Amino acid sequence: MARMRKSARLWRDQSLRALAEGAFARPGSPSHFHIDTALLFERRAPLEIELGAGKGEFIIERAAATPEHNFLAVELATSVLHLLALHVARSGLSNLKVLQADARTLVNLMLPHASAVAYHIYFPDPWPKERHAKHRLFSPYFVTNLARTLTPDGIAYFASDVRDYAEVVYRMLDENGFRNCEVMVPGAHRSNFGRKYAAEGRPVFAGAFRIGQSRALTLDR
Repeated sequence: MARMRKSARLWRDQSLRALAEGAFARPGSPSHFHIDTALLFERRAPLEIELGAGKGEFIIERAAATPEHNFLAVELATSVLHLLALHVARSGLSNLKVLQADARTLVNLMLPHASAVAYHIYFPDPWPKERHAKHRLFSPYFVTNLARTLTPDGIAYFASDVRDYAEVVYRMLDENGFRNCEVMVPGAHRSNFGRKYAAEGRPVFAGAFRIGQSRALTLDR
């Protein structure tokens, strides 16, 4: 509730709202079901996408450190989105845009083939109750479309603090052609939740995945 009140208060400030709105992605396509990233950023560059970017701590830091890439911060919840957009706008980064969308719709429908070099998916809600399964981000169809929309050398980064959910995701990735590779997961301890869990000493299960790599899947802290 405090986050929602803060978001609403900031959004009522017309100057802050105007600033934040400049950070939003404008697809610029006559179709609402297609994202043209070259139009979004007015340049062609490798694209990294964070699904569920929260308030943007990680993606802002990464975009600032990697100016040769474009970055798309995706968030669905409006209260969080407003804070994210304001933080992105204040960063002044031209290679980072904010998009309000359901991550499943974006990946399954809106993104073209081989359009992203990296996905960052950190601490998605595991929705542990079976009756809530329809809300889970990961499904075989979603994983298939992760593979479809990644470039041949693209990588999917994942982290969770829930071991059971991480095991489910790892198995699903494995069954759909992904393999864990020896690459550091940059947001596992640099995202908002990652920093929080690290400070609390809680285990984080993280992996980086490419299509067709040979190493067997393991749960890494």
